[in-house]
Amino acid sequence: MGRKLLIRDVTLRDGQQSLFATRMTQEQIDRVLPLYREANFYAMEVWGGAVPDSIMRYLNENPWDRLSKIKEVIGDKSKLTALSRGRNLFGYNPYPEEVIEGFNRNAVQSGIDIMRIFDALNDVKNIASTIGYVKKNGGIADATVCYTVDPKFNTRQKINALLHFKTLPKNIFTVDYFVEKAKQLEGMGADMISIKDMAGLIPPGISGQLVRRFKKELKVPVNFHTHCTPGYGLASTLMAIVNGVDIVDTAILNFAGGPAAPAFEIIQLFCNRLGIDTGVNLQAVIAINKELKKIRKELADFDSYKLFPIEFDITKDVLPPEVDKMFDMAIAFAKADKEFELLDVTQKIENFFNFPAPDEMVKNAAVCTLICLLN
Repeated sequence: MGRKLLIRDVTLRDGQQSLFATRMTQEQIDRVLPLYREANFYAMEVWGGAVPDSIMRYLNENPWDRLSKIKEVIGDKSKLTALSRGRNLFGYNPYPEEVIEGFNRNAVQSGIDIMRIFDALNDVKNIASTIGYVKKNGGIADATVCYTVDPKFNTRQKINALLHFKTLPKNIFTVDYFVEKAKQLEGMGADMISIKDMAGLIPPGISGQLVRRFKKELKVPVNFHTHCTPGYGLASTLMAIVNGVDIVDTAILNFAGGPAAPAFEIIQLFCNRLGIDTGVNLQAVIAINKELKKIRKELADFDSYKLFPIEFDITKDVLPPEVDKMFDMAIAFAKADKEFELLDVTQKIENFFNFPAPDEMVKNAAVCTLICLLN
């Protein structure tokens, strides 16, 4: 029996938030729910993040009604997941413990199976109480380690610091740093740990290292979450899979790519070659994707790209020979830890599927100096 990989579909929360400013209406959500019921994803991220705020502020809808309606249709076919900012819940200000406890209790009782909890600064103290409240009420606590990068300094800045007797900061965000944070969260009772790369900054070489270390040093399942903004997302997700990650986050084709997550269909094609079983009903995914295309057209006012991926039926369409070969090349490069070659070929694959090109401004910002030494 081959290896299994669990898929967390993020289309209805992260996908629409990243691409369409979280403007999916309840009517649009309702149209795809019966199809999702048949899709057999391990989990569906449907709530949290900007959803509660946005649908109240812009759609005049009740977020609790949305959650209960989704639960009513999906039932226990897939686990429903939400994203929480720990002590800040779904906002940007810390709340009293009584509010945090009540909110998480109500979320679990209303249908949330997995609460993914993060703190943007990786301050585990802001995650601790939510882990406890989620578990106390029968939910699964998914604690996150947020990926970020250290400041980079050019030669001029280094010389300037030397001349002014300034000491440049040493690197903080090493692999050891993230592993230590994960261990702390596991010690607090987290049922799973997610590597959460909100800006898509994690290159495949680092994603492979993190997954290897997490799998070696943690006892709980490991989930990998990233975005495709600067062009790393697909390669880094493949690298995570090759290195034994338990769960990956994907979005369905018409709600994937660019600032959103990698496309499920492309990940499934890789899994086919790797002999990995995702357990997903591909016929249901095709039906969902067709409806999502209609919905995306309805959301045109909020679609900054208006660049639709190609029509692709994963159950019967055949890739051109040169593209088919790229999938095998990408797997070989991932297994050999050849980052540059892997990025080159995965970006060509995304180009074939007509996803947005890597955002060079975001990529360059990740390697620029983030602090100013001297005015």
